[in-house]
Amino acid sequence: MIDEAQGRIDYAECGSGPAVVLLPGSCGTGAAWRPVIAALGNQFRSVTTSLLGYGGTSERRIAGDPSISSNAEAMESVVRKAGGRVHLVGHSFGGLVALAIVLRNRVSLASLVIIEAPAVDLLRERKQHRHYRTFRRMTDAYFADLAAGNVEAIAAMIDFYGGAGTFASWPPRSRAYAVETTPVNILDWADAYGFPLSAALLGTLAIPLLIVRGGASPEAVQRANALLCEFSSNATLATIDGAAHFAITTHAGEIAHRIAAHIHRADADLKSPVSS
Repeated sequence: MIDEAQGRIDYAECGSGPAVVLLPGSCGTGAAWRPVIAALGNQFRSVTTSLLGYGGTSERRIAGDPSISSNAEAMESVVRKAGGRVHLVGHSFGGLVALAIVLRNRVSLASLVIIEAPAVDLLRERKQHRHYRTFRRMTDAYFADLAAGNVEAIAAMIDFYGGAGTFASWPPRSRAYAVETTPVNILDWADAYGFPLSAALLGTLAIPLLIVRGGASPEAVQRANALLCEFSSNATLATIDGAAHFAITTHAGEIAHRIAAHIHRADADLKSPVSS
């Protein structure tokens, strides 16, 4: 655990080797990465945490004032504690936070992996109106359903990402935690819609970047992540056939393989004479 004046931040690590900081998505904690960490074996020092408002990490944000920088700042503390030039990996909203960290350029990073980030503002900026409206329709209906008193309104958002019946298929404890943290997820969506992304901004990225998407994910999600790759200057796009949004659980072995290969390439490039 990291103790700061603004509140506590989850911190745990295991293994040895190059440091990899793993940021989970909404409604998750560092435990979400256990299948991937198991598949990675002991080749890395895996550092896990929770985003603001989840697990033991204190909430710092104020409703009505969306800014992804609060999460980025907290997660930068995790990167600093991990030490050295770490490899940063983010899933879903955690991927968007990871991107914000790289763009802020306040910590030392060796590479970045983004797994299905909800880059909604990039869709808007690139005039991908149909895909942007897909996200908006989903979140507007979700928020309205919650306001009308449906305590399980978040189920529709989870099923949007994972397919019909995904929420119902989760263990009772996971469903209960998603319901409990719904107000935090609302803040996450406000941050996502308020995070300005443009092709020009992405073009400034020099860090080795791997973007992973699921071949069974909604078209809007796939398109948003394809755009992240298209406009980033040092990026590779990987599609995992048959996977949807929660691939870190359903396809942990393939995710781990992609992460490990990317890290080894980034480290090799860093040590090569061309990079020195």
